[in-house]
Amino acid sequence: MPPLPRRPPARAVAACAGVLALLGAGWLWLRDSSLVAVRHVDVTGVSGAQAPQIRAALEDAARDMTTLHVRTNQLRTAVEPYAAVQSVEADGDFPHRLRIVVHEHVPVGALAAGGERVPVAADGTLLRGTPSGDLPTIGVAAAPAGDTVGDQRARSEIALLAAAPAALRAKVVRVYAGSRGMTAPLRNGPVLYFGGTERLRAKWIAASRVLADRSSAGASYLDLRLPERPAAGGLQTTEPQTSDASPQVGAQPAQPDNTQVTP
Repeated sequence: MPPLPRRPPARAVAACAGVLALLGAGWLWLRDSSLVAVRHVDVTGVSGAQAPQIRAALEDAARDMTTLHVRTNQLRTAVEPYAAVQSVEADGDFPHRLRIVVHEHVPVGALAAGGERVPVAADGTLLRGTPSGDLPTIGVAAAPAGDTVGDQRARSEIALLAAAPAALRAKVVRVYAGSRGMTAPLRNGPVLYFGGTERLRAKWIAASRVLADRSSAGASYLDLRLPERPAAGGLQTTEPQTSDASPQVGAQPAQPDNTQVTP
């Protein structure tokens, strides 16, 4: 029978525990000491009118931290008043620099009610204080009182804009519910008919391909309800319908030829 391993002396165990405790205490002291205090703060990812305020709030919160003890939750709390901020990441750069990356909500449209326009992000977050600019208009009966959009029709139209390629979304004047479902007139271009909320990305891809096809030039509308068989209509009209002219409910373009364009 092999001999049993000898237990380390009690004094050795106690000494080892003491060393570990001392090292732990030393680490805790160093972690929050002025030797590694944050003195330089780099903030990236912020833009727009609120950028100076967001940057200042993050810098103020960071000054109470060290590069070895970064409290991201406090940074998030500092920018809670700014709806444009989606999330915050921070990384300490020993010994005195803190790098902060801000991820902002991207507005995809603007809710319009009573002469007021409120930008909205893809997830329905209202971005009050953010310029609405030329964002596509989403008509609502009344501006939401909370921080997010609850109206299901408006959320469907937000989802339509969120699925669009950025370059094409910038050309959309507004989105509304028409006789062919969700409808989006383009600036100096045709009216796009999307139907329901299913397969939105496929419908936008079909729209991009049809618009790039010379054979669809002059079309007053594109029917994208079946993205595999998009139809360009009104091709023989001399004055194609512009994005600012909304079609009447139930109305059809003059003598549409319903030309199908295979993307």
